[in-house]
Amino acid sequence: MIISLQNDKVKLARSLLSRTRMRRKTGKIVLEGTRLVRDACESGYQPDFVLYTPDSDHGAMLDILQRRDCPVLSVSEVIMRHISDTQTPQGIAGVFPIPEPALPARPQRVLLLDGVGDPGNVGTMLRTAAASGVEVVLLGPGCADPYNPKALRAGMGAHFRLPIVEHSWKEIQEYCQGLAVYAADSRGEVRYDSADWGRPWAVMIGSEAHGLSTAGQSLATNRVYIPMAAATESINAAAAAAVILFEAQRQSG
Repeated sequence: MIISLQNDKVKLARSLLSRTRMRRKTGKIVLEGTRLVRDACESGYQPDFVLYTPDSDHGAMLDILQRRDCPVLSVSEVIMRHISDTQTPQGIAGVFPIPEPALPARPQRVLLLDGVGDPGNVGTMLRTAAASGVEVVLLGPGCADPYNPKALRAGMGAHFRLPIVEHSWKEIQEYCQGLAVYAADSRGEVRYDSADWGRPWAVMIGSEAHGLSTAGQSLATNRVYIPMAAATESINAAAAAAVILFEAQRQSG
């Protein structure tokens, strides 16, 4: 059993959990809990190693990992709390490579995030995107790290089900050529359910605090709004994304 905070694997897991720079440098992330570890494995990703506490109920998951020749190491409760981002650790955590799936050459359904800084919102929108048939998610400048622990938990495995790419505005503009880019905007001109979702599209969601950036506004071909009851100015960005994406899915089949 690993009981030292100075163990190399423990130090790596802790740094990946807490530092975006380390995740980018190594191309690694930490997944906590059986659900995320299982989703990553079922999507074809092999962990570098997995840490677990012996008194946790993860026997079936550990058997799967051992059959895949994955290093599985027991740790103390103190160690698990040290490498956990939650108040109540689930007793298992794995270090995995960051997914690098290929981008579709001619996308039909794209979610574009413009300066969304809350990692929980980013993760929730990734989960919604995967559920609504989005083919790729592009994150523009100023977005939260999609592999932040909070984003990973909120995504519920979406990170392993669709391509997620951080791009410059120039790269985004080039990739979205030929798409109708619908920006969510409470002051928009077109109701979200009256927009033409029959052609290839991208849905752009901006920051709750600052709205759409200048670059995002320039890229948008239409601004769509969600009608709301009197005295309600806006809804959560993740909720707006869900409303618009599922309507787009309904119309485009």
